[in-house]
Amino acid sequence: MNRRAWLLFLTVSVLWGIPYFLIKVAIEDLSPMLVVFGRVAIAALVLLPIAAARGSLARLRGRMGWVTVLAVVHILGPFLLITYGETHISSSLTGLLIAVEPVAIALLMSRSERLTPIRVAGLMLGFGGVALLVGLDLSGDRLGLLGAGMVLVAALSYAVATMLVQRRLADVPTESLVGATTGITTVLLLPFAVFTLPSHPVRVEAWASLATLGLFCTALALLAFYQLIGAVGSTRAGLVTYVNPVVAVLLGVALLNESFGLSTLAGFALVAAGCWLSTRPVPSTRAPELLETPALATLRPDTRAVTVSSE
Repeated sequence: MNRRAWLLFLTVSVLWGIPYFLIKVAIEDLSPMLVVFGRVAIAALVLLPIAAARGSLARLRGRMGWVTVLAVVHILGPFLLITYGETHISSSLTGLLIAVEPVAIALLMSRSERLTPIRVAGLMLGFGGVALLVGLDLSGDRLGLLGAGMVLVAALSYAVATMLVQRRLADVPTESLVGATTGITTVLLLPFAVFTLPSHPVRVEAWASLATLGLFCTALALLAFYQLIGAVGSTRAGLVTYVNPVVAVLLGVALLNESFGLSTLAGFALVAAGCWLSTRPVPSTRAPELLETPALATLRPDTRAVTVSSE
């Protein structure tokens, strides 16, 4: 990946690493449904006017079917599944299940993006690093299995959405794409959100967390993520879910005085190594060019050498 791609990668990793902390603050005063609705509504209110001012909304014409599918599989479904799933399982298990996304993308894209032994090793190292960082807390209530299943479905949905952006919507301006998907999600959630409005005073910290979630962790993060997919492809872009726990752990150490031990350091190292190996370019499978014989060159002097490639 080039410098711009790495900058986008780090931006998304940071912006999607801090929601764990912000959501925890917001749901102390606001319902999970209202938090999901609020963050997507804020993103839509910011991005749709920008897209309209740039005249890029016209690029959505004839694409609203796929845009609606993307809104469901990348925002509406996963946001709700993760929010409600985490009420039944620990946050560490949630983080580990979400980290399945890069592996799922690699398997789904294996026909067009070859899985080399080095890339497989990178994916496994990265997943192992996430496991060390978040631990493995299997505690949960009697619906823990259901909660884990919901989060796993969300991770697979993220993988499908990442591929969808690359294959069907890569030519749509990012501000229009994110504005449309968050706008559609806002409309779909509005009838449910009105019944979850708070009946008690809400702390300023909760509103501030919700505003940050909408502006930065949704609007800006999705803009950067869709640009990252266009720059490096869905397989490499999906690796951000390996780095998100790194950011979350660093925030916990800095703001919540959480411990920083050898397992944390080893987890950082494994995630870094896994990302480096997984982003290495795939070796070309082209065979050496076939040289023409002098006789053939004489008969067809304007013919170039033939290149044979295996698919």
